[in-house]
Amino acid sequence: MKSKSLQALDAMRQKLADNAKEQALAEQARIAAEKKAEAERNLFTRAVGKVAPIANQERVWSPPQRPRPRPLQQDLDDEAVMQESMSDEFDITTLLDADDQLSFRRPGIGTDVTRKLRKGEWSIQGQIDLHGLRSDQARTAMGQFIRDAKRMGWRCVRVVHGKGLGSPGKEPVLKSKVQRWLVQKNEVLAFVQAKPSDGGGGALVVLLGPS
Repeated sequence: MKSKSLQALDAMRQKLADNAKEQALAEQARIAAEKKAEAERNLFTRAVGKVAPIANQERVWSPPQRPRPRPLQQDLDDEAVMQESMSDEFDITTLLDADDQLSFRRPGIGTDVTRKLRKGEWSIQGQIDLHGLRSDQARTAMGQFIRDAKRMGWRCVRVVHGKGLGSPGKEPVLKSKVQRWLVQKNEVLAFVQAKPSDGGGGALVVLLGPS
């Protein structure tokens, strides 16, 4: 009986010793893991050396500027008005001077104005060339050009419509249309056929009203 009690006591002691050994090994593993983690956290510091924070220089954060909104609807409205105000069907036969060049001047504009335009006494400040454009493209481009010229304060400009040498029948397709469009623009006071040196029958010299 006494022998069995001693064996049980020895077994208990062995078990306690084994448990203590396992706990010691677990504690060693935990300490090693913490050291490894600390080493990894300090890896950057060890690589670059000692660092110091940048002193506050009272920097001001400036938000990026947003692009200014474009008046898209107004542009569309302007284009619609321009299309409506320059019709291809507008009859100008009674508005053109009965001369060989079919010049135009608004009521109240004297013949001396068209005479000076023909002689080149007005300095041409800008021009637009409508060669190669379809009718609708040419109308839009010319309308925009007239508006831009008014904004620039130009008084005398040249509109090149071509002589039609490359058109079917050798007829200047845009010539009569450009005349119709110009007559319908309130900014236009008068126009004449350009001098030979300025384009002759393929261009018009246009006088605009003051800004």
